[in-house]
Amino acid sequence: MEQAQRERIETAAVAGVGAGVGGAGGATVGVLELAATQGTVTGLSAGVVIGLGAVAGAATFLLGYNVYRHFRKPKQRAR
Repeated sequence: MEQAQRERIETAAVAGVGAGVGGAGGATVGVLELAATQGTVTGLSAGVVIGLGAVAGAATFLLGYNVYRHFRKPKQRAR
């Protein structure tokens, strides 16, 4: 497996984990939103909150992974 393919697979895995974590957080907020307000919030708006949580989680995890890769990159020696 080439290095570029491996990096793409790792990036996709990190985004998937981030989306799962963000979706779970969004689901918590969406359910609390539905429970707290009676009748003013629909299932659609709760679904939007869940989706936004998934997107935010994926973006956060990707950003963190890119920072991690930057620090783990081997240093180039000057010749």
